[in-house]
Amino acid sequence: MTDGETIAGLEDGLAAVRSLENDGKTSVLVAREDGGDLEVLGWLAFTDTIRETAVETIERLRELGVEQIVMLTGDNERVARSIAAELGIDEVYAELLPEQKVDRIERLQKRHEAVAMVGDGVNDAPALATADVSVGMGGAGTDVALETSEVVLMSDDLEKLPYALALGRETRKTLFVNLAIAFGAIAIMVGAILTAGIPLPLAVIGHEGSTVLVCLIGLRLIGFEGP
Repeated sequence: MTDGETIAGLEDGLAAVRSLENDGKTSVLVAREDGGDLEVLGWLAFTDTIRETAVETIERLRELGVEQIVMLTGDNERVARSIAAELGIDEVYAELLPEQKVDRIERLQKRHEAVAMVGDGVNDAPALATADVSVGMGGAGTDVALETSEVVLMSDDLEKLPYALALGRETRKTLFVNLAIAFGAIAIMVGAILTAGIPLPLAVIGHEGSTVLVCLIGLRLIGFEGP
């Protein structure tokens, strides 16, 4: 969007830009050189629209136990801090180069048990590769970011992030249950054969029955609806 009117004076123009950046807008000056002097004609301000579901998504992540939410961006610091304050983000690091994002991820890993990184751009790829869990945005993500990511959301809808986190936890829980059933069934069958002397075909039937049970428990994940 365009904001402002024709003005003269570099200081006035810079003051206008700083004011707009404090409001969360990326701003640029429009100027021309007149007789060796720089005359500011006006300014342009651009802003990303925060999605209506963004705040709710962050709240759902906190409910799922995410300890800290951090923004890493290459954008202007004042703009980034304004958006972070509106969304309730804990920490924000702005004006970062790709290698600086990697450094921030490594520092966060020293503070936390695990760090997940969500990104979609070429500049995010090194940080995605460094994070313990990397999530790429399939709808708007670049090829290199998607190839680097371990989890890819098929759209650029962040509402799917809490669902993906909850599904991963439910999958891990199901895996532990199935392993316990599988190894338990084997132990019981072997023990029964050696001690009670049950026929081997009967033990095989029992083992295959446990395999079917494991498959049925795994199929429950198809109907998982999330938090």
